[in-house]
Amino acid sequence: MDTFRRLIFALAIFVFASAAFTLWRGQQPGYGLLNFLRGEKPGQEPFSAPEAPKLNLEDVKILSAMNDEFSKLSAAVLPSVVSVTTRTLRRGQTAWHPFFGLVAGRPQVVPGLGSGAIISKEGHIITNYHVIADVSEVMITTNDNKKFPARILGASRERDIALLKIDSPKTDFPALTFANSDAAKVGQIVFAVGNPFGLSGTVTQGIISARDRHLSDSQFDYLQTDTVINPGNSGGPLVNIRGEMIGINVAIYRGDENVRAWQGVGLAVPANDAKAVIDAILSEFKGGSSGYLGLELSSESVAIDASLGTSTTGAYITDLDANSPGATAGLVPGDVVTALNEKPFRNPRELLSQIRQLAPGSKATLTVFRNGQLVVVPVVIGQRPDMQ
Repeated sequence: MDTFRRLIFALAIFVFASAAFTLWRGQQPGYGLLNFLRGEKPGQEPFSAPEAPKLNLEDVKILSAMNDEFSKLSAAVLPSVVSVTTRTLRRGQTAWHPFFGLVAGRPQVVPGLGSGAIISKEGHIITNYHVIADVSEVMITTNDNKKFPARILGASRERDIALLKIDSPKTDFPALTFANSDAAKVGQIVFAVGNPFGLSGTVTQGIISARDRHLSDSQFDYLQTDTVINPGNSGGPLVNIRGEMIGINVAIYRGDENVRAWQGVGLAVPANDAKAVIDAILSEFKGGSSGYLGLELSSESVAIDASLGTSTTGAYITDLDANSPGATAGLVPGDVVTALNEKPFRNPRELLSQIRQLAPGSKATLTVFRNGQLVVVPVVIGQRPDMQ
């Protein structure tokens, strides 16, 4: 009998305790009997952090090496990339006042922002023309946050390239070199470095998506890239995995004109073309300029029969600029140029480069295959329109 009373008493205590626990648990969401039996305190959130990452570096050797190399490349390039800050002073609107006559409004200061790259130890900087067009003041901020005034040495509006010079006696600025953009390949890895939206020292990675095949000695080709390029990147370098400038970022594609952010298509001026503009600007300080004939050539070379006694490579003229020196000399679309000053060339791009190196006003000859015959056409080299 005593045993039965003890059992009834124990059962009553259990029922009472369970009821009390259930009532108390209602004020402790997520806390149950098993939590209680495990010794967990009410309100304690279970959290067990993993003791090790999913993979170690031995499992991803190639990715680990790429990670280190990308960081090394960024560290090498960033000191040579600058922020270009501009101020443009715009005159206030003039209005007629019945008592004071013509009254000019207050002038307005319009700020601007772009990117640039140091290309000489003396502090020469390449950027886009539209970054510095019609501005009143240019300031350069280097990657170590030092500020310098700068002056504009020259620019090409058509090619959207400008050359600046930092006003400083320093001769040890960290400079970038130009790559041979003719060797650029679709799919190769590139990095865009600049100051999008004013966020200095930004590095984005992508590939060269396409190359424009249009060739002209009065226009630029463009490299297309999927590297993230946003407003503020203009004038910054597009670099290859060696840290060389393979292009100068110039524009972003806007499928929707109301969207100003990156949409996957960016354009860059090829390094060879940008360098040609810089060389032309610098040559003006030495009394020189850049040659021009107004030719537009097919991107593909034309094979010439060796039995004709001339170069086996020709450049097909697809069009000429109106009133250009080439048109004045009698060149016409359909002519195939095989030599400049009796010297052959390897491809149409090299012919255009050789023309640019000739001084305006100088005389030259073009060997041309026309209507099944070779003719020699004398030409007078003109001055590039954008340099006049």
